[in-house]
Amino acid sequence: MSAQGEIVATKTKTAFRQECSVSAVISAPTDRIWGLLTDTSHMVSWNSTLTSIEGNVELGGTVRMRVPEAPERVFAVKVSQFTPNREMVWTQGTPGVFLGVRTYRLTPRSDQTTLYEMIEVFSGVMLPMIAGRLPDFKPIFERYAADVKKAAEAT
Repeated sequence: MSAQGEIVATKTKTAFRQECSVSAVISAPTDRIWGLLTDTSHMVSWNSTLTSIEGNVELGGTVRMRVPEAPERVFAVKVSQFTPNREMVWTQGTPGVFLGVRTYRLTPRSDQTTLYEMIEVFSGVMLPMIAGRLPDFKPIFERYAADVKKAAEAT
């Protein structure tokens, strides 16, 4: 868990699994942060890790996005879990072959702040062949968390 105001990112990797996570304590209620994470119409205005995003951030919805690290690609993810103001999971790929799973988690704290966590896990038999083409997610996740924190605390 991160200390007040600190953004902490970690990265682990094995042959068939790669994980990157980030956490931050944000001085804002969960519903304000959730609004930022689920409103695709305004996300590019505060999120420097995206160049475009569209779609429905709801259970079963599909979200399509572009990122600066791969401007020619459109990443389409499915919202596979959705608990408002608490947790959502975005999934892309085929289990066992190559799968990306991103989990967003918000935990309210007794001091009126929120613990924000984002975890992405890549796994599957194709990971060793694909891993070299993946960017270093640690600085990207740190930037994403800093953007969320700044936007949520400014509102």
